[in-house]
Amino acid sequence: MADHPIETLMNTAMENIKKMVDVNTIVGDAVETKDGSVIIPISKVNFGFAAGGGEYSSKKDKKKNNSEDPKFSGGSGAGVMLQPMAFLVVKENQVRLLPVNDNAVIERLINIAPELIEQIKGFSKKENNGDMRNRGF
Repeated sequence: MADHPIETLMNTAMENIKKMVDVNTIVGDAVETKDGSVIIPISKVNFGFAAGGGEYSSKKDKKKNNSEDPKFSGGSGAGVMLQPMAFLVVKENQVRLLPVNDNAVIERLINIAPELIEQIKGFSKKENNGDMRNRGF
C-alpha cells in the first residue's frame, strides 16, 4: 500500500524544517577578533508546524468515473523565529556570557564579580602596604 498523501506532505515539510534548524543555528560559528578574543553567538529558535488535509468526492465524480476513490486536498506550513540571546566571549583565561537583553543587570554583575573581587583585593593590598610603610613597620 502506498503512503497516504498527508504522510508525503508532512515528510517533505519536516525535511525542509530540518535543513533550516540545526545546532549551528542555536550556537553560531565562532568569530575571532584582532585582540584574540573568540565570540560565539547563542540564539533561541522557536518553530511551529501544521499540516492538514482531507478527502473529498462529489456526485459528479462518482457518476463520471464510477469510482468511490476520494480525492485528496491538503496543505502544510511552518514558521521559524530566531532570537539572539547572548554572546559567549572567551579571552585568555576568562569566559563571559554577555546577554543581549537590556534587563540582564544581575547576569552582568555575576559575570564581572570575580574580576571586581580581584580588583578590590589589589586595592586593599596596596593600601595595607602603604599604611605599613608610613608607620615604620
